[in-house]
Amino acid sequence: MIQLRCHPGVGPIVRGVALVAQDDFSARYDLDRSRGVFSREAHRLHGQSYVGRILVLNTAKGGVASAWMLRDMVERGLAPAGLLFNRVNPILAQGAVFAGLALMDRFDGNVTSLIATGDELELDPAQGLISITQRTIG
Repeated sequence: MIQLRCHPGVGPIVRGVALVAQDDFSARYDLDRSRGVFSREAHRLHGQSYVGRILVLNTAKGGVASAWMLRDMVERGLAPAGLLFNRVNPILAQGAVFAGLALMDRFDGNVTSLIATGDELELDPAQGLISITQRTIG
């Protein structure tokens, strides 16, 4: 098992499979929140489902709409399991708290390079600890 440390985050302990891109993230402009997929064609994760996955992305972008959008996705069962960023803005952190989602940032190194799509993860936001319980093969 590989463990990564970061700044303490928010939300519950969660387990899930990573979906990784070096892109930024906007709940408003990057997602089709009714189908649970990345919809912006320029995003590297275009067409992929984010539902139940742990998203690993560079940084958050966007404004106050992100807070209620994350909560709405959780309420409809169309949310990611957790969010990992190199850096996150206060608006998205507020949205994660409002939605009850695990969110962590500020790693020693680029988190989008430390974790690969398909890695199985356990996030412990209160401890600032990510465990890679199984690495993607290939």
